[in-house]
Amino acid sequence: MKRRQFIKVAGAGLAAGAVASPAIAQSSPEVKWRLTSSFPKSLDTIYGAAEVFSKLVSEATDGKFQIQVFAAGEIVPGLQAADAVQNGTVESCHTASYYYVGKDPTFAFGTAVPFGLNSRQENAWFYHGGGQDLLNEFYKKYNIYSLPGGNTGTQMGGWFRKEVKTVADLNGLKMRIGGLAGRVLQKLGSVPQQIAGGDIYPALEKGTIDAAEWVGPFDDEKLGFNKVAPFYYYPGWWEGGAALHFFINQAKWAELPKNYQAIVTAAAGYANVDMQAKYDARNPGALRRLAQGGAQLRPFPLEVMEACNKAANELYTEIAKDNADFKKILDAYMNFRGDQYLWWRVAEANFDNFMIRATSARG
Repeated sequence: MKRRQFIKVAGAGLAAGAVASPAIAQSSPEVKWRLTSSFPKSLDTIYGAAEVFSKLVSEATDGKFQIQVFAAGEIVPGLQAADAVQNGTVESCHTASYYYVGKDPTFAFGTAVPFGLNSRQENAWFYHGGGQDLLNEFYKKYNIYSLPGGNTGTQMGGWFRKEVKTVADLNGLKMRIGGLAGRVLQKLGSVPQQIAGGDIYPALEKGTIDAAEWVGPFDDEKLGFNKVAPFYYYPGWWEGGAALHFFINQAKWAELPKNYQAIVTAAAGYANVDMQAKYDARNPGALRRLAQGGAQLRPFPLEVMEACNKAANELYTEIAKDNADFKKILDAYMNFRGDQYLWWRVAEANFDNFMIRATSARG
C-alpha cells in the first residue's frame, strides 16, 4: 500500500464511508498552516520528518490542507519553536519537548529522561500506556496539543576532547547536552550548555565547550564533530529513545474538521515510524565511516554510568517534591518502565545479546 493510500484509509477514507459526498466536500475546507522546525534542513532525517508529515497531509486532502515547513531560524530560532506555537505565531512546530525544561522540567517526558525508556517502550507508553494523554493534559497549560512525530532510537553519548575514565573527569566539563541530563551532570560537577544543533560545531571547535552530544553517527558525521573531538562515547544514557513531537496550537487544532484531525494524526504516526527507520538504516554505515576515519569509540565506564544513574534518581526526587505535574507523570512513567524491563529482559534482551555475539563471531 502506498503512503497516499495509507493516509487516505487512516483519515479521509474512513470519514468517506460514513457520510455522503456533499458533507465531505463541506468538511474539507482550504487550510494553510505554517510549521517551524527546531532543526536545520541539512539534517534530512530529523528535519525531514516535518516534510514527510506535510506531504502526507497534502496528499490525503488533495492539496486542500497545506502545511509549509520552515527550518530553524527562518521564522524563529530552533529553541523557540514551542513559544511560537503557544502564542500563535505559527500553527504548529516539530521539536523536542525537552528543549523547554526551562519552562517546566515536566517537558522532558515528551522526549526522554535519563535512564528511561527505549524507543519502542516509549511508543508503547505514548500510544497504549496513557503517556500521550498525560502529556497533552500538561501541554494544555501552554496552549499546545501534541502528537508523537519521530524517534532517534538510543543515542550516542557524544564527542569529547579528552577521555572520561572516572567520575572525577566529569568535574568542570563544559558539555552541550539537552533536557534533564544537564542537571544530572551538574550534580557531578559538569557545566551543561543548551545549544541548538547548528551552533554546536563552532562551539566545540573554539573550545567554548569540551564535549557535545547530538544524536548518533549519521547526523554527527554530517555535522563534522569528529573533526574537532576524537573520543566518541556511548551510550547516551539520557536518551534511550529520544522522541520528537508535533506541537499544534490548541485553538487551531480545535478548528480542524474531524476528518482533518484524523489525517494529521495518521500522518504524524507515519512520520514517527519513518524517522527511526531512517536512522536505523543509515547509522551503521556512518559509524563504520567515522571509525575508519579515526573516531575513537569508547563506552562510558560502569563507574560513570552508576554515578549518573544515582544522580538522576536524586534529581527526580528533588523535582517531584515541588512539582505536582512532574510527579504525576514520573510515577506513571516509572511504573511503566518497571513493567517494560521485566518483559524486555526475557525475550528481547536475550535475543539481541545472542545475535550480537553470533554476528560478531562471523566478523
